[in-house]
Amino acid sequence: MSPANIGIPGLILILVIALIIFGPKKLPEIGRAMGQTLREFKASAKDLTNDDDDKSAEKQKQNR
Repeated sequence: MSPANIGIPGLILILVIALIIFGPKKLPEIGRAMGQTLREFKASAKDLTNDDDDKSAEKQKQNR
């Protein structure tokens, strides 16, 4: 079983454990920080992909 196949009961268990560990006041802050980090990661990955595409297009133009 891969880690991606957690399922609903597993997610609920993780949420309850996080609630116990961090408390209800800290949980929104943690979620916000994780969301911001994920957005920044996606933006960086997109920039890297666009840079690679631009370099490939430039190489193809030079080879013509």
